[in-house]
Parts: sequence; C-alpha cells; structure tokens
Amino acid sequence: MPQIAPSVAVAIPVRNEAALIGDCLRALSLQHGITRTQIVLLINNSTDGTADIVRAMLPALPCRVHIVEHQFPQSQANAGHARRMAMSKATMLLGPGGVVMTTDADSCVAPDWIEANLAAIDAGADAVCGRAVIDPIDALLIPQVLHEDDAREVAYGAKLDRIAALLDPCADDPWPRHTEESGASIAVRREVFVAAGGVPPVRHGEDRALVDALRRVDARIRHDPSITVTVSGRTEGRAANGMADTIRRRILCQDPMLDDSLEPVVNRVRRIGARRLLRLAWMRSAGRHRVVSHLATELELTESQIEGWLALPYFGASWALVSAASPVLVRHPVPRSELAHQTQLAQEIVSSLAGSHVPIHRAAR
Repeated sequence: MPQIAPSVAVAIPVRNEAALIGDCLRALSLQHGITRTQIVLLINNSTDGTADIVRAMLPALPCRVHIVEHQFPQSQANAGHARRMAMSKATMLLGPGGVVMTTDADSCVAPDWIEANLAAIDAGADAVCGRAVIDPIDALLIPQVLHEDDAREVAYGAKLDRIAALLDPCADDPWPRHTEESGASIAVRREVFVAAGGVPPVRHGEDRALVDALRRVDARIRHDPSITVTVSGRTEGRAANGMADTIRRRILCQDPMLDDSLEPVVNRVRRIGARRLLRLAWMRSAGRHRVVSHLATELELTESQIEGWLALPYFGASWALVSAASPVLVRHPVPRSELAHQTQLAQEIVSSLAGSHVPIHRAAR
C-alpha cells in the first residue's frame, strides 16, 4: 500500500543542541494530530552527540522523525543554510495541500501550535507567523533594564504597525496582529513555499528573508498573536547574529539604535502611503497614469520605471523593486535616545487615523 503523504512536516535546524532537543521534541509530541505529522531534524556540524540523543528518543515519539546529518562547509555553516535545507527536505515529504512548518531546536511550541497554525491557514492564510516568548526562567537571568528597553521597542513597533493597519488595512492580516517573523514559528502552504523559491540562501536573518520572498509572490501572510513558542533566553547561542548574540551584546552595552526593522514615524507614514498608492495603480486601469505620475514625483523615480515594475505578475514584487529603488524610501535607523519622542508622535498619528475609514485590501492572487 502506498504511503500517504503527511499533511504537515515540521523542519528544525539543529546544531549542538544535546541539552534542549529533548524538550523541543517532547513539546511537539503533545500536539493534537501529531501522528499525521512528520519531523525533519537537520543536524548539522554538531559535535555534542545530539543525533544519538534523538535516536534514543525515537521509540517513544508518536510520529515519524527523519534525522538528516549534514556537514556544511565553513562558508555555509550557518542558520540560514541549515533552515533552507531543513525546510526543503520537509517540503519533499508533503503532497498537494500540505503545510511545512519550522521552529528552533531550543524552542518549545505551545500545546496547540500545529492546530492553531492549520486553523489560520484554513481561514485563508498562505503563511502564518507566530510569536516567540522567552522562557520565564531564562528571562530572570536577563537584566531588568533590558526587558524594559525591549518592551518600549516592541510597543513602538506595534504603533508603527497600527499606523500601517489604519492607512493600508489588509483583510488577510487584520488587527490585532504582531510584527514578529521568527524562525521559531513559521508555517507555509507547500505550493506557496515552492512558488517563493523556498528559504533564501542567506547566512542569517533567513526567517525575515523567507517572509519577504513570500510577500513578493503575494502570499497572504497572517501574523497571529495567539500562536506562541517558548524560546531559550541563553546568551551563548548556536547561530551568529541570532537572539542570543543580541541579548549578550545588549547586556554588555545597549545598542544605540533600535532594531533595523523600525524607522522614524514620518518615514513609515510615507512608506505605507506610497505602498497603498502603488497597489491602487496595480489593481486599477482607471486613473492609473495620474497615480503613477504622482508616485514618480514623490518617490523621485521615473514614470517608465514604475510602469515597468507594475507590469510584473505580483504586486509584492513590484513594491519590492519600487521601495528598493526610491531614494526617498531609504531606511533610516531610529536612535534609542529618540524612542520616547517617536512613540509619542506615533500615538498621535494613530489617534488621528483611528476615526478614518480606509478601504481594506486583500492580497492579490
């Protein structure tokens, strides 16, 4: 009898995680429907016996676990290439309509993680991003001032996103939502993952790069605040430029700039306004020339450039090229010293926009 393809395959890059991989797998084993799920562990460049620990656990696990051991050359021995290979191999297990999910080897997914991701996809999402929450015990070892700084930074990011939700509301990712795009919790429909080209071959930041690639093929991306994964708050991590590196660096000396995903309020308003106008031009023929002419002036681009990018089959690809080419939309970091002022300004804009009515768009298909 031919083997039935699983509906879900979970991909986990693993490197020297002997101490935590057991907790990760036990959390997954408690999921509803886990017997119809397969797990791919891409154990790469490990020297601590992680694979032996996993093999010893296999008889007690309720689902099939594929152990893939791989030694990357030094130039590719990083989180980006490991997640790319892990998710690629997991996708190969899936049939039509399957969902590839990924988390980290030092993470413990919530008891309803798989079920909640599938519910969001059943509701219309092509991809789902969950939230990463630091383990409460590990959190006690991090100085309180860092927690406070992080809370203020997250609050500012949420206000920027609220402005985006008010200026350019999206039915596929309604408010409330969050702004995280962490490899600790991403789920993607197989067909959309393949259409986006899989995980981009980058050294780090592969999670954000994957979500950006999904946007470029107009994937319907849901940032679901109810989906959570507990992650370790260790300061000695396995991935360069990961969370552990950030925590350790900020313990020694706080970063003078906020996360590079953030920008001054005025810049964010300009960016979202331009994106909304470009979408209007991409979706409509009536009045398109007028909108393109206005955008060309505002973004310091030529009308022919914008028209050429609007000819692409996906709005997301058009917007990526426009936003990368415009000197007006160059990202500027936010100094931490300006955070309070920027947060106040963002709140004022949110308050002024809250009573307005902006048409809601849906991701183009």
